[in-house]
Amino acid sequence: MRFFYRLFSRITGGFAGRIGKLVFQAVWSRIDHEDPPAATRLDASLAKVLAGATLEAATMAGVAALVERATASTFSYLFGVSPEPKREKQQDQPKD
Repeated sequence: MRFFYRLFSRITGGFAGRIGKLVFQAVWSRIDHEDPPAATRLDASLAKVLAGATLEAATMAGVAALVERATASTFSYLFGVSPEPKREKQQDQPKD
């Protein structure tokens, strides 16, 4: 089953990248009418470069987490199996 989950996850991961890019572009268009500056553009201010890079990373990470969670939930619902193996509870060990 893990093979099917990995396949399912890779397919949805590709969509997550595209969705994340679209979300970032929509958010950035509310901040500035130009595209976010590349780090190598010396005429752009450092604050604008850092803001663009930070916002892009946060947006991509948030969308990736959302899609990954939805993928795991959907897989579990469809196949009745959790994509992650169950963890055994650790027994409390007495401290010295």
